[in-house]
Amino acid sequence: MKLVSYKTEDREHLGVFISGHIYNLNSCDKQIPNDMNEFLKDSEVLMERALAIDAKIKSGEIEPKEEAFYEVVAPVPHPSSCRDGYAFRQHVAAARRNRKVDMIPEFDQYPIFYFTNHNAIQGPGEIECMPDHFHKLDFELEVAVVIGKKGRNIKAAEADAYIAGYMIMNDMSARTLQMEEMLLNLGPAKGKDFSTVIGPWLVTPDELEEYKTAPKAGHAGNSYNLEMTCTVNGKQVSAGNTADMDWTFAEIIERCAYGVDILPGDVIGSGTVGTGCFLELNGTGLLNDPNYKPQWLQDGDVVEMEITGLGRLSNTIRKVDTDFSILALKK
Repeated sequence: MKLVSYKTEDREHLGVFISGHIYNLNSCDKQIPNDMNEFLKDSEVLMERALAIDAKIKSGEIEPKEEAFYEVVAPVPHPSSCRDGYAFRQHVAAARRNRKVDMIPEFDQYPIFYFTNHNAIQGPGEIECMPDHFHKLDFELEVAVVIGKKGRNIKAAEADAYIAGYMIMNDMSARTLQMEEMLLNLGPAKGKDFSTVIGPWLVTPDELEEYKTAPKAGHAGNSYNLEMTCTVNGKQVSAGNTADMDWTFAEIIERCAYGVDILPGDVIGSGTVGTGCFLELNGTGLLNDPNYKPQWLQDGDVVEMEITGLGRLSNTIRKVDTDFSILALKK
């Protein structure tokens, strides 16, 4: 099932996406709330009702009215929190190699994550960026999960049961801001908190069963063979696979939930897939060729990410018309 959040006349709704059409769930079953956040709060019960509606529409048992005029927004428009992990060893190793530092052994000992701005979540469409963001503006190709029930001190062996669904994530990054603040060993913050893009819909785990594969040796939890790509202005710049995650979402959730509640509506990203951002690609390019010309996102660029089973997430980058700069405020 593909759950989608969308707007009609500035009101948010919850629907299912089936064969290119959106159907409102609340109109089919009044016990299902008309927004994603309320749905996730009681998803252990409501998910079964939604799956039943989805199956009846697909079989033709019911023929609900489809939405005709709408704007698709982030599947979880107002997440309770947003964490981002560091699960792909290939990306971490390449980024460190490009900085001429050794691979850090702690990567293989425990999964890590940071909190980003859950109030800056966006979905498909235009992404407005400030002038300072365009100082090395970057995409990051990732996959994310949404938590469907409350839990604490969850073991990895049980953690997949807490996942309501999967979606594409683009962890937008302003590298100049990020690098200057991390000189002080704190962050990322301003380099990351202006936009995190998720979408285009939330895919429930049952739809990914056919793609299941074994996790890396010594790891626990579900793993999926899903191809990941990113294009900028129609040109492919990145390719990877969710099966390359060294740390599974189950293991990341185990660490997230240690001594603290995870809540319905929490979003957790995987971290960047290998080759999944210009920072890594530019570093590798310069390492191999001193004349390599680095690339960063520009005003008007179209960024499209696609993951097998999860759809395509498309965004257009727009520059805000202002001369306000925090980089210019440095003492």
